Amino acid sequence: MSEPTKAPPAAAGRAATKKELPEHFKAYKHVWVFIEQERGQVHPVSWELMGAGRKLADKLKVDLAAVVIGPPGEAVQHAAAESFCYGADLAYIVSDDVLTDYRNEAYTKALTDVVNTFKPEILLLGATTLGRDLAGSVATTLLTGLTADCTELDVDADGSLAATRPTFGGSLLCTIYTLNYRPQMATVRPRVMPMPDRVEKPATRVIEHKLGLVEEDIVTKVLSFIPDRDSAKSNLAYADVVVAGGLGLGSPENFQLVRGLAAVLGAEFGCSRPLVQKGWVTSDRQIGQTGKTIRPKLYIAAGISGAIQHRVGVEGADLIVAINTDKNAPIFDFAHVGIVTDAIRLLPALTEAFRARLSPHSRDRIAS
Repeated sequence: MSEPTKAPPAAAGRAATKKELPEHFKAYKHVWVFIEQERGQVHPVSWELMGAGRKLADKLKVDLAAVVIGPPGEAVQHAAAESFCYGADLAYIVSDDVLTDYRNEAYTKALTDVVNTFKPEILLLGATTLGRDLAGSVATTLLTGLTADCTELDVDADGSLAATRPTFGGSLLCTIYTLNYRPQMATVRPRVMPMPDRVEKPATRVIEHKLGLVEEDIVTKVLSFIPDRDSAKSNLAYADVVVAGGLGLGSPENFQLVRGLAAVLGAEFGCSRPLVQKGWVTSDRQIGQTGKTIRPKLYIAAGISGAIQHRVGVEGADLIVAINTDKNAPIFDFAHVGIVTDAIRLLPALTEAFRARLSPHSRDRIAS
């Protein structure tokens, strides 16, 4: 009696799902970065993404392009020229009076038009309030994939964008591919990528794209601009020194020890997610994947266990000092200096020691 025929083993990995890229997408080349600017100010995340985009473009052996959208005038031209100093090979400009203020409909139309005309294979945007709003609508309009809040970007062996981000509440990291659609889109939060060095370069190739849109076609109207009164309240993302506390502090009253040390160091203060959930600290001070990503020169973490969602928000720091009573806390796996002790006792001693050694004029130099 013959044995039954065995089915061949299923192909493993994403190769099993890989399909041939449709013919009309094979013309899509080059890496683009959307340069976010409002009222003449470029968001620093745009330059951080230029650094990441440069690495991707070099691996793919293609051009890196900046895309600047805004009203006619010096600010847009300056942003485009500045992009060359951060690695751009060329810049696309879409300028029109209807783009004076950010409105989703107008900016989506501008960005999708230029994408459909010049066909990039990768499009990167900052995961800011504006960038998140724009990226989602552009991806939907273009019928392509979007990976949000990435912590790492790379290109695999067959040239696909490998976009890594935390998942399952920050407990795991997953890598997402957009295999059969173009452009491959991703957003990255501020301070996740390092800021590249600025190198003075002339603006060489600048391409202006005309927007076929009039004010009457846009439903949303901007009546006035009112700055956020709390916009300067927290500067965690770009602080050189950050002191943060977690549940190990035991009570809201003990969190004042974190504030005290931060004040002496001239630092910003922050916290882990549980403290926001308990209402001890406001959400603008939360550090981690669901809060702020930071890249300070010095990060002092007191009573923070170091779960992965917190780790991805701080591992770009130059020096991490962890204080925790639990010698097996995950934070000691990635901290540069670990102190196994009670933060409630150590923080006052640190504060007094720094107060005695630091003059008011030296606090702004503590990071160096």
